[in-house]
Amino acid sequence: MSFYSPITNNNPEPNNRQVLTILGIFIGLIILIFWLIGLFINGLINWLPVSVEQQLGAIILPSYQAQAQPSPQQNKLNELLDGLEGKLPQKQQENRDFMVLYIPESTINALAIPGDTIVIYQGLLKEVESENELMMILSHELGHFANRDHLRSLGNVLLIKIAISSLVGDLGNLQSAVDFVNAIANARFSQQQETQADEFGLNLLNQYYGHVAGATDFFQRLSNKNNLDIAFLSTHPSPEKRVKQLEQLIKQENYLIESKKPLTGDLKIN
Repeated sequence: MSFYSPITNNNPEPNNRQVLTILGIFIGLIILIFWLIGLFINGLINWLPVSVEQQLGAIILPSYQAQAQPSPQQNKLNELLDGLEGKLPQKQQENRDFMVLYIPESTINALAIPGDTIVIYQGLLKEVESENELMMILSHELGHFANRDHLRSLGNVLLIKIAISSLVGDLGNLQSAVDFVNAIANARFSQQQETQADEFGLNLLNQYYGHVAGATDFFQRLSNKNNLDIAFLSTHPSPEKRVKQLEQLIKQENYLIESKKPLTGDLKIN
């Protein structure tokens, strides 16, 4: 004898389209939430006191100090940076003490580190052919400080790690010190951030020399390099784009282009 149940299933299982729709809405909400958090972090960075930034730098700096060595090159780089610092707007000099760490490694890169520090690698200095183009690189890194791009990069990295941690569980407190160092070393700023830093650097270069000779030389030279592992290329937009944008800015601002100063003494790396 068969059994008949008066209870029927009025809630059939959702089909694949419904599942995908629900999943899409869920993922969209997560993206929206983290986008809003990212906006909040970027806004907060604008109000972050310099003293807090320098405390953050105290966590990151020892890793780079261990790689650097007191040298004539580091002393000369700091002399040049001091000259540029004197041309900064007064507000951007307040409570700041910018310095260069020179690391004698073949890496072709330059970094802006929270705590008023610019890292210059020997490999980059070896590629530079005039004082002017070296000053453009230093000016560009000062532009990142002025716009606080390095802090925004760290904030975005930490936001991603928090998102991953919330989804898969604790990641050992995010290994904060290691993460900070890695985030700085591998920071890739947006095209807009790089363009703004280039514009800042170009203006500062003009204030220092009274012209902008050498502003595009380093980037032009990198664009001609083939099959070369250059860290600068992996963390910055393509040199071709930068040269084009800088040339447009030079024309737009009617900047002069005069003679360049050669690298001399300890800064000339063979």
